[in-house]
Amino acid sequence: MRMRVSFALLCCSALLACSTTGQEPEIPERGVTPGFACNSDGLSKFVGQKADSATGASALAQSGAKSLRWIPPNSAVTMDFRQDRLNIEYDEKMVISRVNCG
Repeated sequence: MRMRVSFALLCCSALLACSTTGQEPEIPERGVTPGFACNSDGLSKFVGQKADSATGASALAQSGAKSLRWIPPNSAVTMDFRQDRLNIEYDEKMVISRVNCG
């Protein structure tokens, strides 16, 4: 009998430890980093420029994105959309051909 009471108390303690306070944490939408949404306004000015770290840093700063993805010519990339990412595509001559968010 004593063992059953101890087991019951142990189970109740474990269940209480898993209970919530009623306040669930806010989970951001997939692919979203709060405060780092990419804005593509005015980024077309980078098309035709040389693809280098200085140009990438400037485009990233102007877009407000959190991360930069360089897309080399003839490469496969994932199609997942991320609001906090800036994509810069360039050609064989290291010239930027496309700049977009996602």
